[in-house]
Amino acid sequence: MRAIRVTDVGGPERLVMAEFDTPAPGLGEILVRISAIGVNFIDVYFRTGLYPATLPFTPGMEAAGRIAAVGADVTDFAVGDRVAYAMVRGSYADHALVPADKVVPVPARVDDRTAAAVMLQGMTAHYLTRSTFPLAAGHTVLVHAAAGGVGLLLVQMANRLGARVIATVSTAEKAALAREAGAADVINYTDEDFQRGVSALTNGLGVDVVYDSVGAATFTKGLACLKPRGLMVSFGNSSGPVPAVEPLALSQHGSLFLTRPSLGHYLASREELIWRAGDVLRAVADGTLTVHIARTYPLGSAADAHRDLESRKTMGKLLLAPDA
Repeated sequence: MRAIRVTDVGGPERLVMAEFDTPAPGLGEILVRISAIGVNFIDVYFRTGLYPATLPFTPGMEAAGRIAAVGADVTDFAVGDRVAYAMVRGSYADHALVPADKVVPVPARVDDRTAAAVMLQGMTAHYLTRSTFPLAAGHTVLVHAAAGGVGLLLVQMANRLGARVIATVSTAEKAALAREAGAADVINYTDEDFQRGVSALTNGLGVDVVYDSVGAATFTKGLACLKPRGLMVSFGNSSGPVPAVEPLALSQHGSLFLTRPSLGHYLASREELIWRAGDVLRAVADGTLTVHIARTYPLGSAADAHRDLESRKTMGKLLLAPDA
């Protein structure tokens, strides 16, 4: 089998192709022959060392494909089944061993590329809008990086739940995509200060919740965009880690709430995984959730995919394909 390996943390050049013997599944495991792999910022965080990992390792946290073999005690899945998974590292490969309780079946109306593109980011948008801050009609939210992979899904889900979405983007093209996804208002932060823009759009009241995957570049001003007792949801660091926060600052901005959630904590059980993945994949299958795939790279071009992702010039989801 072929897999991308990281033997030392650093830049995209650390992503190197290697050959291995294809492993056999043990008890409770499934061997997946991967056809599509999602590329996410969490992969960058592991590659750079922002998130620690034992070296060497194969990056990648989501994929879709067919089952090539199952462990002796696995009864819920069979060879040939189409499956997808997220939050199991090692997907930058043409085969991967995955715990059976971490995979979900893929509906017939959802192709492998779309399944791989929506698992991690779709379930992230799901927990953010349904659990971290359960949205409903009357809420106003600010979504940063609204034309990114999570952003576009988050805008669609928030809009479908009845919330008013204010989106921030960096280009006119991204603004159009965010509006198409359901954003009521879009602020191009290269032309306008988003804090002032939010204040004007809310008549100085602020928003109920800020969804911030950008981090250092947006966090502090984002606090000033919240109404009293609003919630700052810091769930990513694409511009760098958020600086230390003094608790008093939350009081000064209106007794705010702050959370730094992670998808893993919102997949606490098999039942929760089935609920979130099922909701997301059904929405894709029935057309109520659109997945925007920007580009698919050959597995050996993983470094190029990381460079493009880190440039923040891409829109939607990036994928790797072992057979591309």
